[in-house]
Amino acid sequence: MSMPLIGLAGFLLTLVLIALGFPVAISMAVIGLAGIALSGGLDQAAYVLSTAPFESIFPYSFSVIPLFVLMGVFAAHAGLSRSLFDVINAFVGQWRGGLAVSTVGASAVFGAICGSSLATVATIGRVAMPEMRRYEYDDSLAAASVAAGGTLGVLIPPSIILVIFGLLTQTPIGALFMGAIIPGALGTLLYALAVMVRVRRRPSLAPAGARVGWADRVSLLARVWPVVLLFGVVIGGMQLGWFSPTEAAAVGAFGAFLLALVMGGLGGAVLREIIRETAALTGMIFLILIGAAFFNFFLETTGLPMMLAETIGASGLHPTAVMVLILLFYVVLGCFMDSMSMVLLTVPLLAPVAIALDYDMVWFGVLVVTVAEIGLITPPVGMNLFVVQATAPGLKQDTVIRGILPFIAADVLRLMLLLIFPWLVWSGM
Repeated sequence: MSMPLIGLAGFLLTLVLIALGFPVAISMAVIGLAGIALSGGLDQAAYVLSTAPFESIFPYSFSVIPLFVLMGVFAAHAGLSRSLFDVINAFVGQWRGGLAVSTVGASAVFGAICGSSLATVATIGRVAMPEMRRYEYDDSLAAASVAAGGTLGVLIPPSIILVIFGLLTQTPIGALFMGAIIPGALGTLLYALAVMVRVRRRPSLAPAGARVGWADRVSLLARVWPVVLLFGVVIGGMQLGWFSPTEAAAVGAFGAFLLALVMGGLGGAVLREIIRETAALTGMIFLILIGAAFFNFFLETTGLPMMLAETIGASGLHPTAVMVLILLFYVVLGCFMDSMSMVLLTVPLLAPVAIALDYDMVWFGVLVVTVAEIGLITPPVGMNLFVVQATAPGLKQDTVIRGILPFIAADVLRLMLLLIFPWLVWSGM
């Protein structure tokens, strides 16, 4: 068997193990080490085993990950979700379906600070689901707006997955963050439009709320300006050259700490919980990174990524057609893998293809993360569907799935727009 075929067999076997429920990090590490031993010998496998865990997470640039995680955990404990929901609802709550639109908007802003889809769904869901049930919203619409809104945190900067994509492909993180802003805003608008279209077709799904006066709106806006300021400092500071990505993450973590201190009240027990949660999330990410290091070394040894790039380049397929095939591949993977694992497993394999086809790597990264969002709400195993179910007692899985389909359609429309109009991914470079 040729070396590229060994690499392909290892890649497919890894997908099978993950689909069967084995941990992603363990699957990549075991197949990677076994493949290295098979293709390069036991001595090489022992050398990689002794060096890769340190070298894969030691570089200074990787310190951006725990800092952005810490920023997100502080934001989750700062009590921002209620304020964000209230201020957006003050402007759109009088519409029929306004609470669901408020949920999407609050999820987008909270996700921009938090950076975690699951945390956004859990936090916003605890605020929005009781409120929508109180106003007798249909459960399918309410739950789907929470689950779909949570995916926006995967793309809207600062995004941990965009950071990891940038580190894997040597793409500037600041450019990725800037490139994700318009697609993230577009996703928010399309989700809101999906709510309004569905409610217009079936008015019984959601009633109209009471109108809020301008004095109350201004008062509510005053409660959330620090969030906008923090987002602007972190993203704007990187774009203007004031901070490196790591420095921006440190500034963001400190700013989120101040927000949590002032708005949420940080006691000793809460601070210990924040540190514990940050350590657990960072440890999970780094364990996957170590497993990916073993697996990527194996793929490079077999020459599979370069062979794939050469084969596709010689096939004569139009670059857009190749991109469509890649996106369809990600949609299938999203049915049984989380978005971070998808990126770590596949980007080292597909990045040479993207480079060979002369894709803009910022555009490619934003498209990959956008399609990874769809996986979070793709039945039957989309992780956000289970998280929102946990926030609302008595909510059934089929109810959530029934409501999520219009939001998946909105995501597909966004992908088509980004494919047809690449300039929507504007990185400022």
